[in-house]
Amino acid sequence: QVQLVEFGGGLVQAGGSLRLSCAASGSIFSINSMGWYRQVPGKERELVAAITGGGSTNYADSVKGRWTISRDNAKKAMYLQMNSLKPEDTAVYYCRVVVRTSVLDLSDYLFWGQGTQVTVSS
Repeated sequence: QVQLVEFGGGLVQAGGSLRLSCAASGSIFSINSMGWYRQVPGKERELVAAITGGGSTNYADSVKGRWTISRDNAKKAMYLQMNSLKPEDTAVYYCRVVVRTSVLDLSDYLFWGQGTQVTVSS
């Protein structure tokens, strides 16, 4: 099994910054794509930012230029630096990873973190 632990959420004023972290552990041979998603009540979970194993990144239009996703493969960790936060960024943020669990198993497995609340006050 694979465990994901997220931390770094909290309450911040508009214009402020937060840094989310996601640490993976367990049966991991390699981590392919990693991403951050967010969800507000009554809406579907949406992609915020993603990063491939090669380091290519992809951002939702709403966060481009404000946020930066990064990863540390040695630590099996991913980060999201969120600057210039807005009240509409308020949501539960989830870490998502796609991993291979064994050199003998070519399948990709998807795992989600438990979520961390980010609240931006106006």
